[in-house]
Amino acid sequence: MKKEIEEEVGVALEGVVTEARGASYLVSASDGKNYRCRTIAGTQTENIDASLVSVGDRVRFKESGESGEAHPQGVITHVGKRFSSLERKRDVRRNRSKEKKQVIASNIELLVIVVAAFEPPLSTRLIDRYLVFAESENLPVVIVVNKMDLDDDDEIPALMAPYTLLGYTVILVSVRQKRGLEELDQLLSGKVSAMSGHSGVGKSSIINVLTGQKRMKTARTSYKNGKGVHTTSNAVMLPLISGGYLIDTPGIREFSLSGISREQLRFYFREFLQFMPECSYSSCSHTVEPGCRVRGAVEEGLVDPDRYESYLVLYDGLESEQ
Repeated sequence: MKKEIEEEVGVALEGVVTEARGASYLVSASDGKNYRCRTIAGTQTENIDASLVSVGDRVRFKESGESGEAHPQGVITHVGKRFSSLERKRDVRRNRSKEKKQVIASNIELLVIVVAAFEPPLSTRLIDRYLVFAESENLPVVIVVNKMDLDDDDEIPALMAPYTLLGYTVILVSVRQKRGLEELDQLLSGKVSAMSGHSGVGKSSIINVLTGQKRMKTARTSYKNGKGVHTTSNAVMLPLISGGYLIDTPGIREFSLSGISREQLRFYFREFLQFMPECSYSSCSHTVEPGCRVRGAVEEGLVDPDRYESYLVLYDGLESEQ
């Protein structure tokens, strides 16, 4: 059966996966057309991730000649090497002792972390988790704080000041007030960016403005539990008005730090780096060792205590994630 399928398909084409829905993938091809593609048993990949195909993948495929949908049909024959990937945990219910990682976006040049000032409340723990991933991938990052129109007491700028001091780009946004959107658009222009964060933070509203389309659904935060209402169930790559592409990812409740060990974590908190050489032990974990200069810097106010607390939380959690 596999041989018959391969004989039916036509000339090889190249393209980028712009949408993934189950086992069906929308591919934007070099010939300017969009194809609805699927994989076969013989689909080859240059990656070792659990996900065979994800949004952002560069693929080779052949038109299958099948019909019945708005787009011509195709078969993906090869998935190119990913230079970056955004992952989350995927439950394997038959064997909970083994957790696979789901790649939800690949080949991104910029990670856009979106949080809300309020509704749902801003979570610096989530920001720090994303930043560790970005540092581990050497990936530029932008922190977007949306719903700034709800910040009546002007609390957010002070809360985000430690990130600005560390050199991270922080953009304060209000879609309702049209604040910060032009600045964000300039940063994203010409790049392939991935936008991620908890559901309910307003990602879809921002994307609607940046893409000039009303295709993304929006929803309010649930007032019963304070959590975001899921409005994006699959990743999708959209063209920006100013050029480039933006990958909108599903709301992520558990962001995976797959591949990062406890020993590596300290290198991904950039404020630790200048103090680490002064620790009494070269392998200092900055948790309990005597003569730890990083802990001393926290006590002296040279390292933000909340960031250090995030480090400890992540350090404890990494053991269970490996």
